[in-house]
Amino acid sequence: MREAASPFGPSDQTGIAGQIAAYIGKARRDRVSEPAREAAFRCILDLLGAAGAGISDRATIAARSMALATMGAGNVPIWFSGRSGSTIGASWANSAAASALDLDDGHRLARGHPGAAVIPTAFAIGHETGAALEQLIAAIVIGYEVGVTIAAARTSYGNTGTWSAYAVVATAAALRGTPVEAIEHALAIAGESAPNQLFASAPLQGPAPEGSDVKEGIPWSVVTGLVALGLAEAGHTGPRNILDSACHYRFPEELSLGSAPRICQTYFKLYACCRHVHAPLDALLGLVKRHAIDVEAIDRIEVETYGGALRISNKPDPANLVDVQYSIPYCLALSALVGSQALLPISSRVLALDEVTKLAGKVVLSLDHGLDARFPAETLARVTIVSGNTRFSSEPTAPRGEAANPLSWSALEHKFRSATRMVATEAQQRLVLAAVNDARAGQPAELMACFEGLTFGEASER
Repeated sequence: MREAASPFGPSDQTGIAGQIAAYIGKARRDRVSEPAREAAFRCILDLLGAAGAGISDRATIAARSMALATMGAGNVPIWFSGRSGSTIGASWANSAAASALDLDDGHRLARGHPGAAVIPTAFAIGHETGAALEQLIAAIVIGYEVGVTIAAARTSYGNTGTWSAYAVVATAAALRGTPVEAIEHALAIAGESAPNQLFASAPLQGPAPEGSDVKEGIPWSVVTGLVALGLAEAGHTGPRNILDSACHYRFPEELSLGSAPRICQTYFKLYACCRHVHAPLDALLGLVKRHAIDVEAIDRIEVETYGGALRISNKPDPANLVDVQYSIPYCLALSALVGSQALLPISSRVLALDEVTKLAGKVVLSLDHGLDARFPAETLARVTIVSGNTRFSSEPTAPRGEAANPLSWSALEHKFRSATRMVATEAQQRLVLAAVNDARAGQPAELMACFEGLTFGEASER
């Protein structure tokens, strides 16, 4: 990889941005460890399922249309759509599809979702630069490492879009061979220009944010990050000491970037809803199955959980699909009455179901201080179902798919099939899964062909 000439002076290795830039410069020349490589492929497979499931979502269609209209022409594939666009346009559209249904991966330390920003960026820039497979994998590992490290250092919570632009810069710079001095400025520009998400990231407030397609701002952070990198490569400067601000960030004395790859601690989601909903869901479904509970006879559902789960909207009568994704009461009622398959994937058919709304109104949420003390390292919930004079209570329950108890490769393949069953044929699903397995074995050609040739659902018409 040839590194471009830098218009800047020497790198400032004393600051956090300088240390991160130096890490990117070194790590992009190294082959990643086998555990990190395997984790990257798990993340790729998972994200392709999320993007495929979201390909015909209204928000995805809007982003794809705007990307094609405003970001210029190009030959970078917009996944499963039969279309192509510029590097930035395709990255934006693919990120929008991947994050639309809340099926994308997450990281406990970051309290957010790196994959929907990093992986679309890596494939788009990899297409632009003609990167080899192992370079692309290294860039994904670097993107997760930088994004999660910065997110974990924040002194206040911010939705993913507030920090994922840093991850985008790291991913793209690794593949472009951007000089370390320019990477520092790109990180700074991205951090200062990223979506602020001040309304959506705030704790309990009045009014609570209504559900909208803006959500966590991940797709726009991809645009911001790529523009920031382009600006820095052209000589634009940013406040390189942004990450040294003790008001906003608190990093450990030793960053130890890459020593224990963050990507290996990624979690995966089995329901198309906010991660805060997953532990109560698994606890509820476990109780119903274990005790053969008649869900029609449920009088009350009590959910004891941590503070973060109480800060989402939790509307028992959601107005739109985003409201559903952020509602513990409605998702619990929906899964109890209709089945968990209604959340993998999610569609407009789950809205305005009177019996679901009625049961959701019987869900009571409360804070458990013991469980709250274990957040964000763990996201636990305890559920009690009251039916007549009988109470059925779960143990503190963690959601499935956590890094400590990871999904198997076959489970991720099953998720892909379930998530895309409404938009892809079985033959198309087999092609994608075979292509990912070939890439995992070092032969990426079929995967790239899938991106260019497969069209899911009605995407080609939009």
